[in-house]
Amino acid sequence: MGFVGHGRGGSGEPVVGLLRPGNAGSNTAAGHIEATRLALVQLPKTTPARPADADPHRLRRRHHEFVAWLAQRGRWLSYSVGMTITDAIHQAVLKIPALAWTPAVEPDGEIRDGAWAAELAGDCLTSWPKGLRLILRKERPHPGAQLCFTDADGMRLTCFATNTASEAIAALELRHRQRARAEDRIRAARVTGLRNLPLHEAAQNQIWLEIVQIALDLLAWMPLLALIGQARLWEPRRLRLRLFSTAAQLVTTGRRCYLRFTGHWPWNDVITDALDRLHALPNPGSTAAFRPYE
Repeated sequence: MGFVGHGRGGSGEPVVGLLRPGNAGSNTAAGHIEATRLALVQLPKTTPARPADADPHRLRRRHHEFVAWLAQRGRWLSYSVGMTITDAIHQAVLKIPALAWTPAVEPDGEIRDGAWAAELAGDCLTSWPKGLRLILRKERPHPGAQLCFTDADGMRLTCFATNTASEAIAALELRHRQRARAEDRIRAARVTGLRNLPLHEAAQNQIWLEIVQIALDLLAWMPLLALIGQARLWEPRRLRLRLFSTAAQLVTTGRRCYLRFTGHWPWNDVITDALDRLHALPNPGSTAAFRPYE
C-alpha cells in the first residue's frame, strides 16, 4: 500500500495498492520499487513549495537496491528509509561519544525526554549511494517493553537513512518519527475492509481492494472538505459512530428536500456545519435546489 499524507491537519489518501502471491518474498526490493513507481505516477508533475511541517515523499524500506533506485539522477526525492541495525552498525554505535548525541525534540520544539539522536559516518556507508546520511536514535524503552540484542545500555536503538542534507539531526529524527501517520492509514484500511480478503480468486480480491481504496479516498477527503478541528482527525470507527449512523429522516415538501436529524444526537452541530461547508462548494453537476437540512 502507498498513501499520500495530508500532514498533521488531515489523514491521507491511498495512491497504490498491490496484491502479491502468497509465496512472494517478504519486503522484496522489486515489490517496493513497483509500488513506489505507481505511487509517484499519481502525484502531479509540479507541486507547490512544501510547508515546513509537511511530509516529503518519504519511504521506509531496508534494501540497497531500493535506495539506489530512489537516488537515481532525475528523481529528486527526499526519502527517510528505516534501516536494519547490522552488527557493523551496532559496533559503530557503541563507539559514539556521549557528547555526539543530540536531544530529540517534540513537534512543538520541546526536548523529548529520554531520547537522543546522532549521525553515523565511516565504513558503514561505503556501499550506499552518495549523499546518504545514517541517523541513529536511542530512547528509553516504555515500561514493560523488551529489548532486542541490537539495543545497548538499556536503550532502544533504531536507525534510518536519508538524503536530506540541509536539516539538523534532531529535525530529521522528528520527521522520521512522524512516519507513524502511515501506520494510522494502514489501521484505517484494515477497519474499512482490508483486514481480510473475503473472496477466493485473486482477481475478485483485486476488485475488493479497489473498493476499499475508494472508501479510503472518501474518508480522507470528506473530513478535509467538511470538518474542522479535532473532528478532521477522526478515524473510521469514530466517524461511523458519530456521523454515519445518525438517525435522520429525508422529507420532501414544497419541491424542497429537508434532512431532519433526531434532536438528542450529541454531534448534530458537527454534521450540520459539515453539510453547510459541503453545500457551499461549487457543484458543476447539478443546478437543482437543495437544502441540506432544517
